[in-house]
Amino acid sequence: MTESIEKPRTPDQLDTITQALNSGMFVHVRRMLQQMRPGDVAWLLESSPSPSRKVLWQLIDPDEYGEILEELSEEVRDGIIRLMDPEKLAAALEDMESDDLAYVLRDLPEQLFNQVLTQMDEQDRQRAKQALSYPEDTAGSIMNTEFITLRADVSIDVVLRYLRLHTELPEGTDTLYVVDQHNRLLGDISLASLVVQDPATTVADAMDTQVEAIPLAMSDTEVANLFERHDWLSAPVVDDDYQLLGRITIDDVVDIIREEGEHSMMGMAKMDDDEDTFAPVLTSARRRSIWLTVNLGSALLAASVSNMFEETLSQLATLAILMTIVPSMGGIAGNQTLALVIRGMAVGHIGDSNARWLLTKEALVGLFNGLLWAVMVAIVVSLWKGSWEIGLVLATAMFINLSVAGLAGAAIPLVMRKLNIDPALAGSMALTTITDIVGLFSFLGLSTLILLH
Repeated sequence: MTESIEKPRTPDQLDTITQALNSGMFVHVRRMLQQMRPGDVAWLLESSPSPSRKVLWQLIDPDEYGEILEELSEEVRDGIIRLMDPEKLAAALEDMESDDLAYVLRDLPEQLFNQVLTQMDEQDRQRAKQALSYPEDTAGSIMNTEFITLRADVSIDVVLRYLRLHTELPEGTDTLYVVDQHNRLLGDISLASLVVQDPATTVADAMDTQVEAIPLAMSDTEVANLFERHDWLSAPVVDDDYQLLGRITIDDVVDIIREEGEHSMMGMAKMDDDEDTFAPVLTSARRRSIWLTVNLGSALLAASVSNMFEETLSQLATLAILMTIVPSMGGIAGNQTLALVIRGMAVGHIGDSNARWLLTKEALVGLFNGLLWAVMVAIVVSLWKGSWEIGLVLATAMFINLSVAGLAGAAIPLVMRKLNIDPALAGSMALTTITDIVGLFSFLGLSTLILLH
């Protein structure tokens, strides 16, 4: 019995392969790669610096290229593809499911895309064009077209004999779909139900007619929400005439959920969720500099507010100690609301029908928090600095900024969605700019009015 290598998901296992590679034990590394699953090889490539990645790719069995490319993140995959000639790339794409085929082809440079299509046989070429005809991030773009259909008037015995003619079923098959002569979806029957039916029973009597199909144009995020809500393993995809075009399986949905999570996490740091951990220094620096430039602009804008009250700060040094409190509290309160709303939008809880109620609720939360913490800070600062005037100024500014932060934290992602701007990427920066400016202006403005007049 041949032993297989466990998933290389620990630093020790990664180090073993890296050390073997650095020692020139290429034959040993090749054997190790041959025993690994495609997903694990993809993980290894993503975990390796660019020079090692190139060597590893040359040691991989070309027959595994297609399955590995499916598993790679976009940026790493693009780098690997640059190492392949069009003929080898076309061969790697031959046996891909249609959704994975579209995923790989969609981002190819136009010249390489045309070269790869030329190298494909006619069947694969038509399959690729069909897969790419659906808009990105829709049900059509993530469905695969490999599935089995049945007619309602045949018996279960006929179906079972028909299935035995196949050497294997399409990957992830848990359900067979019943269609009419025009390929319109009538119902489905699960494999689990099929094998326990009386062989004489017709498909029409055994099938489930309450099947919920996914519209072709539905967004992939909505598809993922439906899978989560209904605990589906697969679901059919239909067009406006209810013709069956494909199916979506749970493995594709898991990828969507993972990508959404990575997008939200990296977006908070103003980074691309597909960014290669081991990308070249200049590439990483150039990408990050874009948002650093925007952040510098917002920081200078907030600093200009402080500059307006330079005379006030020069006369009351105590204000310089306290002035960071108000923007900081506003930023934290606003980001709490922002995160809540972005999550609600991601899982489909927030729409036009309840957006106004949410804005009102978060505005009231901001007012309540503003009042609570205004009283708290007034007492603390008055005792600390021995001045009720300073306590009053800080408390009033705190109330204003927390109230604005609550409303802004809810409004910003809603407005950005209307403008087709990603709130996970830009929302935090917009909110911080608002709370910094409002916090500083209210605190220093009130200090000028109350303490110096």
